[in-house]
Amino acid sequence: MKIEFTKMHGAGNDYVYVDCTKEELPNMGKISEYVAHRRFSIGSDGLICVCKSDVADFKMRMFNADQSEGKMCGNGIRCVAKFVYDKGLTDKQQIAIETLSGIKTIDVKVEEGKVVSAKVNMGKPVFKTTEIPMISDHYVFVDQGLAMDKVQLEVYNGTAISMGNPHFVTFMKDIDSLNLEELGPRFEHHPLFPEGVNTEFVEVIDKNTVKFRVWERGSGETFACGTGACAVAVASIMLGNAGVRNKPLTVIAKGGTLQVTYMRDETVYLEGPAVEAFVGTVEVPDEVVK
Repeated sequence: MKIEFTKMHGAGNDYVYVDCTKEELPNMGKISEYVAHRRFSIGSDGLICVCKSDVADFKMRMFNADQSEGKMCGNGIRCVAKFVYDKGLTDKQQIAIETLSGIKTIDVKVEEGKVVSAKVNMGKPVFKTTEIPMISDHYVFVDQGLAMDKVQLEVYNGTAISMGNPHFVTFMKDIDSLNLEELGPRFEHHPLFPEGVNTEFVEVIDKNTVKFRVWERGSGETFACGTGACAVAVASIMLGNAGVRNKPLTVIAKGGTLQVTYMRDETVYLEGPAVEAFVGTVEVPDEVVK
């Protein structure tokens, strides 16, 4: 099966985008796993299908590199807005996109007829542990110890937040030295997170700037994570580590810089680049699409 695609990224968080407004792909999860492979295929953090919606302008379906379907992707949805605008599927500069975590509104910045960046209303953070979901006796899990090993009593202080996806945000120094290939899966598959968890390892640079590395469930370490950047900003401001309400906090990922604003009414806005890398056609084997 031949599939026309566009490779796009938001701060290095890269996906393969396919126009499914006329016809949806079969076995999207398996196709995602196939195209995501960085040595034997296109290479990406996963697949995003741009589909028709009965309740919004478009619908985003996003799949991770392990075939699992994600509820939301802040970097991915900015690129969806660029995709539909640049390809003439809409002329709106405020676009409503349906996701598994609700309808998100994106305002795009256009230069010379192309979208260069976008700002997303990411909604409000969820702290209630049962809704994240997290198995805990605590109503919320804010700046508390998460035991990683019952024998060695290895504990990481952190905050559990949902921004459409579950996140665990932990602050530390020298995040560049972390071995995320070893550490990341231990958080992702921690028994207290029944649906897995994205984990953000955060270092405070100054009162207006933080940087982070992220281990995403289903994809491993990625160069950025939009919902993760939002969780980082919320935790930073809540704990007094960096940033203030109603003003953008600079959040630096491995792949680029994002601006996150945590409003006094709890709404979170994510702003950052949306970039097209290249377009092409990929031949997907029959055993993948069946």
